[in-house]
Amino acid sequence: MKAVICHKHQLSLETLPELKPSKGQVLLDVIRCGVCGSDLHMQHSCDHMHELTSRIGLKGVAKSSDKFVMGHEFCGKILDYGPKTRHKFKTDTLVCSMPLLNVAELGYQATGLSPHASGGYAEQILVQSQLMFAVPNGLVPDLAAMTEPMAVALHAVRRSRIKKNEPAIVIGCGPVGLGIILMLKASGVKTVVASDFSINRRRLAEICGADVVIDPKQSSPFDNWKEYGLIGNASEAINYGIGLFEKIQALNLPWWHAWRVADKLGALPKRPVIFECVGVPGILQQIINGAPLFSKIVGVGVCMQSDQIEPALAVNKEIEIQFVMGYTPLEFRDALHMIAEGKIDCSCLLTGVVGLEGVEEAFKALSDPEKHAKIMVDPKKLGNKLSATAA
Repeated sequence: MKAVICHKHQLSLETLPELKPSKGQVLLDVIRCGVCGSDLHMQHSCDHMHELTSRIGLKGVAKSSDKFVMGHEFCGKILDYGPKTRHKFKTDTLVCSMPLLNVAELGYQATGLSPHASGGYAEQILVQSQLMFAVPNGLVPDLAAMTEPMAVALHAVRRSRIKKNEPAIVIGCGPVGLGIILMLKASGVKTVVASDFSINRRRLAEICGADVVIDPKQSSPFDNWKEYGLIGNASEAINYGIGLFEKIQALNLPWWHAWRVADKLGALPKRPVIFECVGVPGILQQIINGAPLFSKIVGVGVCMQSDQIEPALAVNKEIEIQFVMGYTPLEFRDALHMIAEGKIDCSCLLTGVVGLEGVEEAFKALSDPEKHAKIMVDPKKLGNKLSATAA
C-alpha cells in the first residue's frame, strides 16, 4: 500500500506491505483522513511528544528516528476482519474509529502517533473492532472524518460543565475552537464570544454560531463583562456580596437557608467559562490578566513549551483552571451522530482536499489561517494539487 512516512522530520510517499488484521482488529480502506494540528507538531516535535507522553505512562509514541504514518481523524470502508473477530458490520460499510489499536505485547497504541499503529495518511489502516462505529444516515466521508476533532470539542464542553446561562468565551478559532463553538451552541449555551486575529477564522466563528466575534487587535473579549452580568473587580464583588447578604437577612427566614436557596436559583454572580484554544506560551497569563472574577479557564490548546503564570492574581480573582484531553467512547459516538443528524454543521471547516502526494503541501498550506481550516486527505486522489473540498 502507499503511505506518507514521517522520518527525521521529513515526509515522503512510500510503498509499504499491506496491513493484516490480528484478532480483534479490522482492516479498512481509508476514504478520508483529516490533517490535525497535532500532526504538524509531530512532524517537528515528536521527540518532545515522546518524552512528554512517557512521563504520563503512555508508551510507544514515535521518535524522530522512527518511521511512522500519521493521521488519526479518519473514516474508511471495511475490507477484512482479523481471525476470531466478530463481524460487527458488513464488508464495505463506511465506519469511523477511535484511533487506538491493541498491539500484542505493547497494549493500546495511539494510531497515527506510534510506529506500531499506522495512521490514515495511507491507503489502508487497522482499527480495533470494539472502537469502530458505523457511519449513519448516509453521511458523506468528508464529514464523517470530522468525528474525531468534534469529539475533542464535545469532551471539552462537557468537562467544562458550563451552564446554558453562563457566557462562553473562545480564545482562538482554529478547528478546535470552531468545534467548541459548534458544541456550545448545540448544548444550548446562550452567549458565545469568539476571539481571533484572523479575519477568516472570525468569519468561520460567525458561521458556527458565535454571538459576538472580536478582533483582539481592536478590543478585548473581556471588555464587556458588565453586559453579561459578570463581576470584574474585587470592590464590586464585595459590594455585591454584602448587599445580597443584607437583602437576605431582611427576610423573615434563617438567612443561611435563604442563601442556599439563592445560590441554587442562580442569584449569585455568573462566571464566564473561557476556552483557551491557542496553545502558545503567555496566553494563559493574558487570560488571567483580563478575565473577570470567578472565571473558569478550560485549557484545550496544547502548548508544547514551558510557560509561566502569576498564581497570586488567579487566586485573588478565584479563577478555576482546568485542562482537557481526548474524549470517551460515548463522546465519540455522540459526536458522530450529532454530525449525521444535523445537530452541528461542521462543513464550513472543510476547506481543501489532497491526495497522498499532496500531504506535505497541505502541511504548508495550514500555516495560513486566512485560507484553510481543515484539509482532508483522499488516498485515491491523484497528484499533489490541493483542491476545494466537495462537502
